[in-house]
Amino acid sequence: MDKLYRDLNTTTQTENFESVHLANFPEVQENVIDKLLEERMQMAQTISSMILSLRRKVSIKVRQPLQKIMITVISNEFVEQIKKVQQIIMTETNIKEIEFISDSSDILVKKIKANFKALGPKYGKMMKQVAAAIMTMSQKDIVKLEQEGDFPLQLENETINIGVEDVEIISEDIPGWLVTNEGKITVALDINITPVLVEEGIAREFINRIQNIRKDSGFDVTDKINIIIQSNS
Repeated sequence: MDKLYRDLNTTTQTENFESVHLANFPEVQENVIDKLLEERMQMAQTISSMILSLRRKVSIKVRQPLQKIMITVISNEFVEQIKKVQQIIMTETNIKEIEFISDSSDILVKKIKANFKALGPKYGKMMKQVAAAIMTMSQKDIVKLEQEGDFPLQLENETINIGVEDVEIISEDIPGWLVTNEGKITVALDINITPVLVEEGIAREFINRIQNIRKDSGFDVTDKINIIIQSNS
């Protein structure tokens, strides 16, 4: 690192320090920070982590391609942000496509229950009544709570507002899919592996084994090699 710094400094003559270890930290330039870029990269990281977690849940290696994921639409801005980093997500998680589905879709079913640790200090004796009202919330109500951060609950004598921290929202798995959610983001992973995907996975595994043998044998990338494959059933 220090040699790189000194070589660059010798060429540009922009710094007067002999070593990077003696140089001052650069000052932050707030005007060049791209908040939207930071936001969508965080989304890409979160969604990729969610997908990789689902893969581990069913022991599907990352080298095995999967067809697609579905992501529930939070807003138009959310979709535009994801579209700008979807190639990163697909490459990191080895999936072929991303499908966006509306929150009103019946494909993903969500269940909601009270978070008693949060509700207890707030509502005391009313906690059971509030918890019962939460259990009656519809799919649309749950979506509205996720989108807006709070939701008005009608009790017998009054109306109260609950927040997302007052509840636990769980997305149910659907046949052939695994579902998870983190905050407002819900992701469903298609775990059906077709014969074509199986073959592609074998090809990737095959390439990986060959590359490891090349590395262990001390070959350069430019070295040509002959491969002999023993056939078996």
